[in-house]
Amino acid sequence: MRYNVTGELAEPMPEQETGLIVVDVKKIASIAGIALVLFFVIAQPGQAAHLVSNIVDFLRSSAEAVITFVSNVFNG
Repeated sequence: MRYNVTGELAEPMPEQETGLIVVDVKKIASIAGIALVLFFVIAQPGQAAHLVSNIVDFLRSSAEAVITFVSNVFNG
């Protein structure tokens, strides 16, 4: 949504023919990210597994810390 200077909803701008190819940056970044992950898993599976293990351990310890915090808040 676009707003004008007064804060009101602005009229949509008419599309213009430029002859350029429209690039969806989000889609390209997603595909590049997936390709990078696949390359990493194929090229170095041991390190990729270790990285995933580290991420899971980090998430587990973070969740335990949040649970401990909430328990201490409500139990005094």
